[in-house]
Amino acid sequence: MPVVESAFDPKDMIFRHLGPTGLKVSLFSLGGWLTYGGTQKGDVVKECLQTAWDHGINFFDTAEVYANGESEVEMGRALKELAWPRDEYVLSTKIFFGTGRKEPNTRGLSKKHVVEGLKSSLARLQQPYVDIVLAHRPDYATPMKEIVEGFTQCIRNLNLAYYWGTSEWSATQIMEATQIAERYNLIAPIAEQPQYNAFHRERFEVEYAPLFKQFQYGTTIWSPLASGLLTGKYNDGIPEDSRFATNKAFFESTIKELQTPEGKAKIEKVKKLTKVAEELGGNCTQLALAWAAKNPNVSTVILGATKTEQIIDNCKAVKLIEKLTPEVMQKIEEILQNKPSPPPTFGRDRQRHPPDSTSSATCTPRAHPFQSLRIHRLCALCDRRRSALLAEVDHNRKIRFDAWRWKVAYQNPASEKEAWKRWGSRGM
Repeated sequence: MPVVESAFDPKDMIFRHLGPTGLKVSLFSLGGWLTYGGTQKGDVVKECLQTAWDHGINFFDTAEVYANGESEVEMGRALKELAWPRDEYVLSTKIFFGTGRKEPNTRGLSKKHVVEGLKSSLARLQQPYVDIVLAHRPDYATPMKEIVEGFTQCIRNLNLAYYWGTSEWSATQIMEATQIAERYNLIAPIAEQPQYNAFHRERFEVEYAPLFKQFQYGTTIWSPLASGLLTGKYNDGIPEDSRFATNKAFFESTIKELQTPEGKAKIEKVKKLTKVAEELGGNCTQLALAWAAKNPNVSTVILGATKTEQIIDNCKAVKLIEKLTPEVMQKIEEILQNKPSPPPTFGRDRQRHPPDSTSSATCTPRAHPFQSLRIHRLCALCDRRRSALLAEVDHNRKIRFDAWRWKVAYQNPASEKEAWKRWGSRGM
């Protein structure tokens, strides 16, 4: 019998690093938004988590605001009863909105709420820590330095989390937080939780592109099915057990949009996507999930499920990813007709270390494990310090040489020429 028993079997699941970290998460994960603690309570929550686990999912997401804390309670109870080894699954929660209390310090991203809000979340989850805590929204009332200090305190001083990230922050805000962390020796965020699906692409594919390139910023995307629209279930109306029916107040504007020309156009696109999915041997749900997961900048796709059957069906999208050839992706683009345009470069797009066409050898850039601003700054600093050090060494050697040369010349003037030769043979 092994010293440490493992309960996890990855099956056919794909795993990706969460941003620039060494942490690996399953390509598909399970979240508790609008389900656990709300419409779903008790054994069904545990059954859904167990089904996800059985299909290779190791990442589970929740937030303090989901069902005003009840989502954390239900998922925490399920995790405790399932008793999986804590080092075999990854857990995240989010801080910002609070749990519905009226006291002003029980929401936002002040250092007080970041620390005490996370402690309250851990109590509801019955966990000593979460692997990643996310700022659920940007807080315009709190200085960015205080926000970064709060999350750094949770990680570095209190051991309440290993990493922190953002959710629905702008690229500018993420950049600001990262630069403050570099400047003050704090901990920078490593992942964003944005909405991303075939109907919602602009921010992810254009605004966040510099973050992916410069920081290898991770993403845990939500609503990959556009709240169920990409499943095809709303092609002929709103089913009684759908999210639009069970959360009418929340999706009121979305339901009204379906009656507009734009909404009807989306339905027609879903019908065409359904035919593409069937040609590939899947359904529209699996195609939409595989399409989102195909993007290399997606670390994990968060699923939402009220039934175990939904999780089983969704996980089949893993096998559909390899069928999304360039030709199939182009066919999907022709249906969607919404590919965002990248910002113009005016013919000045920079290529890093292009290969020398006149030589068989290629130029290999100096590799950095994180490709972060901090490391580039450190390298530049090292270069400056090295140059200053070499200059100082040369200056000191010259002084020593002059003293030695004149000593030899004083003792034996005829040997000065020989002294030059002897010194030169020693090298610099």
